[in-house]
Amino acid sequence: MALNETHDPALKSWVESANASANAGSDFPVQNLPFAVFRRPREPFRGGVAIGDAIVDLAAVAERGVCEGAAARAAAAAAGDSLNALMALGPATWSALRLALSRALREGSPMREALEPCLVPRAGVAYAVPARIGDYTDFYTSVHHATNIGRQFRPDNPLLPNYKWVPIGYHGRASSIGVSPQAFRRPRGQTMPPGASAPQFGPSQKLDIELELGVFIGRGNALGEPIGIEEAEAHVFGLCLLNDWSARDIQGWEYLPLGPFLSKNFATTISPWIVTLEALAPYRVPFERPEGDPQPLPYLDSEANRQAGSLDVQLQVLLQTPSMREPASICNTSYRHAYWTIAQMVAHHTVNGCNLQPGDLFGTGTLSGPTLDQAGALIELTQGGNQPIQLPDGQTRSWLLDGDAVTIRGWCERPGAARIGFGECVGRVLPAIAA
Repeated sequence: MALNETHDPALKSWVESANASANAGSDFPVQNLPFAVFRRPREPFRGGVAIGDAIVDLAAVAERGVCEGAAARAAAAAAGDSLNALMALGPATWSALRLALSRALREGSPMREALEPCLVPRAGVAYAVPARIGDYTDFYTSVHHATNIGRQFRPDNPLLPNYKWVPIGYHGRASSIGVSPQAFRRPRGQTMPPGASAPQFGPSQKLDIELELGVFIGRGNALGEPIGIEEAEAHVFGLCLLNDWSARDIQGWEYLPLGPFLSKNFATTISPWIVTLEALAPYRVPFERPEGDPQPLPYLDSEANRQAGSLDVQLQVLLQTPSMREPASICNTSYRHAYWTIAQMVAHHTVNGCNLQPGDLFGTGTLSGPTLDQAGALIELTQGGNQPIQLPDGQTRSWLLDGDAVTIRGWCERPGAARIGFGECVGRVLPAIAA
């Protein structure tokens, strides 16, 4: 996606909080304009766009007639309690709304008087899952994560032979996807203790995180009609942060032969804000394979994907125990290390004729980097629980305990571009339901 006037790093907004420096943690400058579904107390949910410490209420924008043409249609589509209708309109309409809001929010804009009454403070609002998610697919796009996990179970053959040829994924559970901040109960299930002759039932003792990005689908495709890799990104609305919580002890017993089930479907947390692919255009980087690795098959390959198919999204995981005043960072990595791109995920998902729908969600899979300090899951950071991580107050963790809170943050920055962010994805572990 080409750069345009909305990406100009020199742009400032008349919303002063949007002009905060990167050191102040400004995630939502005028160059970002991400989408969410929000409400104030005793009000209905509706779509909004973040600008600094405020939200542009798209229902108010539509009602007041602030925008015209395609931008007005987009605002009206986002005025309800989900963004599915907006997602279905396609990239030209999304871009028209982005451009209209960018121009209206800039310093000196003649549209300020019309738009200012549509702003709502972000403080105190509640968020909803931003779309009705019909289907959720979780991929496995980090070769470093796949290798680290495989090494624990198959030291002599950590990476299965299909990994470098085919984007691996499985069908997840959409109904248990919640929006940050989410609190969920520790899952229960069957586990097989080492050396035991029969499984036992109870709360998971190996509760883990998975640092991921979520990919929201925009326009869908008809059943039986694949999406080619050249058109794949036109079907993607944007990205959010995602934590796909995992019960490793339940997973270890249940995953053969069909893969994870109860170890994954109890909770998945996403951030409220969806950053559009258009906003991410300045942070594209080439998609490259290590020397000696097979190149993608033709349906997974294009010149555009090779030149700029990857995204340099910086990612951080923080852990806070109940006794800690501040969270501690336990992982820093980047999405640029992923082995498969967004376009390749879309193309592969539909190559067999599978139909995607507006609001469908992909998870990228755990996004670990090339070194263990960049690992996006405790099972990697602690070497299967055998080397607990040390926290600043002297506590240690191999797995999550009740009351622990995990925060994922994401942002993009580079010279010559404005810093933009994803907000936060926060989840907290509650005790398991009583037996």
